[in-house]
Amino acid sequence: MSIIVTNLSKSYGKQKALDNLSIEIKSGQITGLLGPNGAGKSTLMKIITGSLLPDEGMVEVNGVNVADQPLKVQQSLGYLPEHNPQYLELYVKEYLAYVASIYKVEKSAVDRVIEQTVLGPEQHKKIGSLSKGYRQRVGLAAALIPDPEVLILDEPTTGLDPAQLIEIRALLKNIASNKTVLFSTHIMQEVVELCSSCIFLEGGELKQVLTETEIQKGSKHLEEIFAK
Repeated sequence: MSIIVTNLSKSYGKQKALDNLSIEIKSGQITGLLGPNGAGKSTLMKIITGSLLPDEGMVEVNGVNVADQPLKVQQSLGYLPEHNPQYLELYVKEYLAYVASIYKVEKSAVDRVIEQTVLGPEQHKKIGSLSKGYRQRVGLAAALIPDPEVLILDEPTTGLDPAQLIEIRALLKNIASNKTVLFSTHIMQEVVELCSSCIFLEGGELKQVLTETEIQKGSKHLEEIFAK
């Protein structure tokens, strides 16, 4: 289970979001995706999930070409987008049951993800009444419904308080052992706590790939690399 990106390019008008990008995202670990705003992080994630087509290049998820077989890829993939769209008028459990019906998985998956994301006390509340942090949890729960082999998370810890951060970090560490996890963040401490590798993008280009040894030098070290 891995993601292989080969010579990937994508432009929006005259602006190049990705420029001949080639990387490999390995399975069984969490890979961080760092870069300034406009670096191409969200564009890369959208292309991996099959929701956006590249201008050039190829992405393979577990050996399957995303452009050729997007539905097959999406069946094995969970995705939490940056803006986390949800039906705010639905109750949490009702919404997750709806997601489960789309994936055609057993209803027991709903109880599983509610427990995983610690949403039990909130499951009978309307999504629109929840805090931003809890809405993030609902989005993560929805991404976990199909028990995906690949998990793509675009800034999943946005809006979480310190206690929620600890819970979600523990969850991500637990599920990463048998999944390919890619997540973007602007929080360096998140990378130190969670990641076995880290990809730096700038201007749609690959600037650096950090190993776990480099990451464990700490958030200040990462901030210095980011600043350069």
